Amino acid sequence: MKELALGKVYQLIEPGPVVLLTTARNGRANVMTLSWHMMVEFEPPLIACVVSDADYSFAALRETKECVIGIPATRLARKVVDVGNCSGRDVAKFEKFGLTPISAKRVAAPLIAECFANLECKVVDGRLVNMYNLFVLEVLKAWIDPTQRNPKTIHHHGYGKFVVDGDVIKLKSRMR
Repeated sequence: MKELALGKVYQLIEPGPVVLLTTARNGRANVMTLSWHMMVEFEPPLIACVVSDADYSFAALRETKECVIGIPATRLARKVVDVGNCSGRDVAKFEKFGLTPISAKRVAAPLIAECFANLECKVVDGRLVNMYNLFVLEVLKAWIDPTQRNPKTIHHHGYGKFVVDGDVIKLKSRMR
């Protein structure tokens, strides 16, 4: 992994790819599939995400207030779906699905070696957790794997249907 400027995080997450969220609690790492997220702010990068209170990761995220968002390319699509179709209560997902945890620099939750990008995050606002299961995360450190060139992501359209990133077009931006 190579460091990525935090100001570029929005480019990774804004399109809304299906991601993997890792947590660590009591010495045990877990990973879950997540598709309910959005950018909230550019600098510092803030991401809002919904983690159901029925998910095993919910308690760990609420207690530790930290996680990693791993962004997988399409080659991991089957694993991403399989991770999302079981619970960390019953399965050691890193081992079962052959995912490689890498120690993060700022949080206890691990990076995922197979993902093309990893975002170390801390919860900065939990006021909507009780009502909506919505956590606001600040990205503390961002990593990118330079060996994975032009990765395509998957986007969930519900009921087992996914779309893969398409062609890239460039249009002049007038935003500053």
